[in-house]
Amino acid sequence: MNKKIDFVINAIGDTHRDNISVDSRHYMEVNIGKAAEKLGFADLVDKYRGAYAIVPLKRPVPGMKVRIDGRTFVNYKQYDSGVAVPGYVARDGELPHKVYAPNHSMILNA
Repeated sequence: MNKKIDFVINAIGDTHRDNISVDSRHYMEVNIGKAAEKLGFADLVDKYRGAYAIVPLKRPVPGMKVRIDGRTFVNYKQYDSGVAVPGYVARDGELPHKVYAPNHSMILNA
């Protein structure tokens, strides 16, 4: 188990805490590898370069919107903060999580 990935996921949740709505259909993506790099965890950058955390938003944000099939997020896990990550990322850490239940149709705010 890797406590560093737990720290990164908690930091993502803390950064977006005021904008998170656990069951929202609008979401933004946060690159986990880049977030780890900003926090100084160079050993996690390559491992999580292609992994994205899902941050469900209270309201849409300005910018491009893309409709995504909710089945895209099969095997994602969600934390109490509302942040969801791919299952393999969640398995690497020790934070308690549950199965992520996305809407049938999700909207990526890019």
